[in-house]
Amino acid sequence: MPDAVTLLKEDHRKVEDLFKQFEEAKGDGRKRKIAEQIAAELIVHTQIEEEIFYPACEGKVEDADIKEAYVEHDAAKVLVAEIIAGGPDDDYYESKVHVLQEEIEHHVKDEERWLTGVFSQAKRHGVDMDKLGDELAARKADLMGGIEKNGLPEIKLSTMEDVKV
Repeated sequence: MPDAVTLLKEDHRKVEDLFKQFEEAKGDGRKRKIAEQIAAELIVHTQIEEEIFYPACEGKVEDADIKEAYVEHDAAKVLVAEIIAGGPDDDYYESKVHVLQEEIEHHVKDEERWLTGVFSQAKRHGVDMDKLGDELAARKADLMGGIEKNGLPEIKLSTMEDVKV
């Protein structure tokens, strides 16, 4: 099993690749399929970070960095919900996917930044990355199995109370 940071970085690389595939895709059907894959990956990734990784980082990572991560997740979730609800025939569909990509790139930099990033802080301050990796992998497998069986779940926001998605 990969440790927590390795698993989360693998997720980041996979989503980056999906965004690249979306940009290069031809045809509305292909674009929609890739956008739905992006949505699934981000829904699961944000959920495992919020349920397992961020709580394990409390007291070990700057509180402001964790709070910002939750808000960034919610901003991404709003766009994911819009993308899922829309389609390639929506005038803003590709723009929404592009803005989501920019938001995710920013968020990934915040997490992966050398020394001051969330991952570096967590490692330096003794978060058990091996144990956390096992927990994250198990929960991720469970959530992905649920998506395969039941489709994308309802999106839940953590920091934006009055926003409906």
